Amino acid sequence: MQRRSFLAASAATLAAPAVFAQGGARLTPLKFTLDFRINGQTAPFFLAQTKGYYRDEGLDVSIDTGAGSVASITRIASGVYQLGLGDISSLVEFNAQNPGTPMVQAVYQYYNRAPFAIIGRKDRGVTGDFKSLAGKKVAAAAVESTRRAWPLVARKQGMRADAFQWQTTDFSARDNVMVRGDVDAATYFHDSAVSLFARMKPEELSVLKYADAGVNLYGNAILAGSNLIAQNPKVVAAFLRASNRAIVETFSNPAPSIAAMRQREPILDEKIELERWGITAQYVGAADTRDHGLGDIRKLLLEQQVDEVADVFGLKIKPASDAIFNTSMLPLRSERSLPKA
Repeated sequence: MQRRSFLAASAATLAAPAVFAQGGARLTPLKFTLDFRINGQTAPFFLAQTKGYYRDEGLDVSIDTGAGSVASITRIASGVYQLGLGDISSLVEFNAQNPGTPMVQAVYQYYNRAPFAIIGRKDRGVTGDFKSLAGKKVAAAAVESTRRAWPLVARKQGMRADAFQWQTTDFSARDNVMVRGDVDAATYFHDSAVSLFARMKPEELSVLKYADAGVNLYGNAILAGSNLIAQNPKVVAAFLRASNRAIVETFSNPAPSIAAMRQREPILDEKIELERWGITAQYVGAADTRDHGLGDIRKLLLEQQVDEVADVFGLKIKPASDAIFNTSMLPLRSERSLPKA
């Protein structure tokens, strides 16, 4: 993408017609892209929208479904969206391929640990050991963060990156090929696998979490276009305050967030989506989140992730961690504390 066209597109978006609240106050329109389809993983954002938290901050936020956590980055870089959820490792690669002033930056770490997992069928010999995947057939979408991060796991496990055969499968068909037995395993965000768990008994499956392999990766973060950050950081900060408010509330009681999400997608099952959020919460509120609060990172851990991604992906340029993550617009630390269990 040419930087000039990105800036032009972003400027055009920021110049969109104003929206006004009932009292006549001007609202700033923002387009936010999810990483995937609407479900319990991202329910807090719908709570913020439904309860008027964005409007309280002077924002008119539209939320659209995504096409994968990698695609969100290019959507934001194009200027069509100002904000979205996208994968940190993929952002490292994107910024390495587009050197200079970063076009997209992370501004709030949503998944404090990446929920990457490969889930395999026990009847096909897949156990809790990653080495059991050798020689197997593993389904994954063509471009997705879990698949792309596999070489990091292979290195930690002393395996070859090509230890098994990839079978490219659309996201929507992944459960089907697993249930039919067309493949031995498939990549998932751990919380995305709830749909599979509803069709196969948990005792029939082995869940191989990347985090258990010693791969400590930050997952999807809230990303913002650098043009918006430069021109109006207060708008980004306002979006983060409203979103963070809803995330904290969801940890205390997820039911209202699931209800808000179901206003947008009534066909979704409340019980399943509550179960999904239960898994999501384990990754959003990982162990060190209690030390630095929701949304923040440990710089050393991010630097290690940049090093690993640059090495495994063969990047010619290694972006600085400050170019990847901008913490200057985070809500106050006191507002980002996880509720006590």
